[in-house]
Amino acid sequence: MENLTPKDSLSSKGLFITFEGIEGSGKTTQIIMLVEVLKAKGIPYVTTREPGGTKISEAIRDLLLNPKFMEMKPETELLLYCASRAQHTAELILPALEEGKIVISDRYFDSTYAYQGAARELDEEVINVLTRFSTYGRNPDLTFLLDLPVEVGLARIKNRNLDRLEQETLSFHEKVRRQFLSIANKYPSRYIVLDGESQAEIIHRQILSTLQPFIGE
Repeated sequence: MENLTPKDSLSSKGLFITFEGIEGSGKTTQIIMLVEVLKAKGIPYVTTREPGGTKISEAIRDLLLNPKFMEMKPETELLLYCASRAQHTAELILPALEEGKIVISDRYFDSTYAYQGAARELDEEVINVLTRFSTYGRNPDLTFLLDLPVEVGLARIKNRNLDRLEQETLSFHEKVRRQFLSIANKYPSRYIVLDGESQAEIIHRQILSTLQPFIGE
């Protein structure tokens, strides 16, 4: 991952924002709240997610997260995520940024380093190569990490039908959390770490404060 250096300055065309965190961290809630602000301001935006975001990528998502495929090998999982990302980036993200839009993605390549890298223990150098290839070299401009204890996050989602990764062990999700924090520490110019246990409105105001130079008060 050391070869994936964040940009020294934000892209002159568009703004690429990603939200990361363990299961149940509140990413979706914060994206919805941010979108309401962008709508009110008339700022052009696109929201998307990984895996998914395009017809092909959503089809791959169905395969990746289906609990019927618990026997899926880590290597298969990694390649499917990267295949989904390549289509997603080329078809949706890059064109939207070229149009000057704000792109907000629920997860991007940092999740691969956390889930397939740390939790699945796949080789980081392999992930580096696949990530550069599948993102066309495009990094997020800003990443919001909603951090909270694994037990809290999993308790929030216990009443829904859990997908293949949500059903993983507590130790699996602990590895994911630790890796996210490690990545955030490594790339402080890109990462904003937020307390996922705080009230949603407090987190929302912190996000807006960070984005104020780009979207105004």
